[in-house]
Amino acid sequence: MPVSTCLRLLLIPLLIAAIIVPAFAQNEWEIAPEGDQALERGLAWLAKTQGPQGNWDSNDLGLVSLGALAFLSAGHMPGRGPYGDHVDRALKYVVKNAKPSGLLNIADAQRDLYNHGLAAFVLGQAYGMTDDPQIGKTLEKSLKIIANTQCDDGGWDYRAKRQSHGHDLSLSVMQAKALRSAVDSGFEVRNDVIKLALQSVREHYKADNGARGLEERAKEGGGKFTYDGNRTTVAMAACGVVCLQEFGQYDDWRIPKNLDYLAKEIARLTPVKGSGEVPFDAYTLYYVGQALYQSGGNSWRTNYPVLRDYLIESQFRKSENPNEEGSWRDTRWVHGKPGLLYGTAVGCFILAIPNRYLPILQEGKIEGLLDKTAIETGRAKN
Repeated sequence: MPVSTCLRLLLIPLLIAAIIVPAFAQNEWEIAPEGDQALERGLAWLAKTQGPQGNWDSNDLGLVSLGALAFLSAGHMPGRGPYGDHVDRALKYVVKNAKPSGLLNIADAQRDLYNHGLAAFVLGQAYGMTDDPQIGKTLEKSLKIIANTQCDDGGWDYRAKRQSHGHDLSLSVMQAKALRSAVDSGFEVRNDVIKLALQSVREHYKADNGARGLEERAKEGGGKFTYDGNRTTVAMAACGVVCLQEFGQYDDWRIPKNLDYLAKEIARLTPVKGSGEVPFDAYTLYYVGQALYQSGGNSWRTNYPVLRDYLIESQFRKSENPNEEGSWRDTRWVHGKPGLLYGTAVGCFILAIPNRYLPILQEGKIEGLLDKTAIETGRAKN
């Protein structure tokens, strides 16, 4: 029996229940006609610029996967409907270029686990929507890479190799999403991997009073998740929340402290009409949107419309370059056409969240995640 099969048998009733009763019912305030129109323009830009190989002229499997995610999040399935061919080509490009080891990176080795985590997350969502055996086979191998490259402190490095210390929280969140995505699609994730990752995530928390990680004094007053134990950013605050939520730690006291910080930063946002700029930058927006959605309640109700309306206002419209029409661009990390792919894919994903087409957006809380979705098998060997 494949390693995924036994867990899938246990999870099917749980996941069906979660899909029938979503985490949140769609609310009127989430939807704006202008947002739907902006989403359609963004998808049209992705479709017309994709190219025959399906990769937007990029060898970055993480970015190509995000292009596929944009279509999936808007309900477009491989081989079906107006964008069926586009999402199919993007997913096939990722699967075709997976290395024999299971590593999802063909770019610079310094991007090993960035691209791997992003791509594995998207493949998990695609498999949950399609049950495609080729995607499932690639995904299963990718999970072994994540487990086998986890560092001794629970984090991960940029390069796909195990060592004593992980590099930073930005890598942990990508692997966390990939692991949870696979669990949602019925794959096995080991308890020891999750427990060690959670410890690492919590150790990246820093209180305003200087206390860190698991110190009792860290509970006093405000605080934020950090990049490396010191540097606080909006992105890392969101990433810490996402990690805890993905691993079922819904009541962790660190979550509301970081949500408060995110709310203050979102309140500062001021869109520039037609600038093409996404809120914050594409990386930060990707995780901020998910942190808000997963937390729900007032954080989602108050802050999501701000992000949505920003994207509506800033989308490239009637620009001097007609090739930009309907797109957004990353404002910090990636430039040129890859930057437009990054910004547009994330912009579309954020606008499509209220549709709840993705498996990871349909679920309710899964209590006791470590016990219900993981099997203790001991640390894997290389």
